[in-house]
Amino acid sequence: MAQTVERTGFSSGTPQKFLTFALAGEEYGITIMKIKEIIGMMPVTVLPQTPAYVKGVINLRGKVIPIIDLRLKFALEYAAPSERTCIIVVETEDKENRQILVGLIIDAVSEVISLKGDEVEAAPKMQSQFKEQLILGLAKCENGVKILLDIDKVINHEELVGIDPEIAV
Repeated sequence: MAQTVERTGFSSGTPQKFLTFALAGEEYGITIMKIKEIIGMMPVTVLPQTPAYVKGVINLRGKVIPIIDLRLKFALEYAAPSERTCIIVVETEDKENRQILVGLIIDAVSEVISLKGDEVEAAPKMQSQFKEQLILGLAKCENGVKILLDIDKVINHEELVGIDPEIAV
């Protein structure tokens, strides 16, 4: 149990809530504390010379927000948007602890779950393109395993410089 707390940051005491979502047939989760809102798909203004997974920017109530396609960020197979495809707007921190809004395109929102430390295990060490440091832990649920993401590590702020005028490295 001590290893789980040390490697995932979870304790067996107070449960933590996560918004779970589908992406290429797998279930992922982000701590609810990082979620600002969930919006339907909307037109994205494409920006030149950005990584393929940076789809561009949207204007959300007067704020320009960079949009990242998580399928492409995680090197998963492309899928055309469906009626359930949406954007999760998250608030992340850069290296200077500045709060930055970023939109994540996902396949579908699933549910909000509450997890205690004994329901989460550390990610196993593996050789893969998917870096285990992006994973907070693996949630053991009735219907399988959900991959809990450390969204501050998933978002590479250096690649967003020049997209959002508030981001500077």
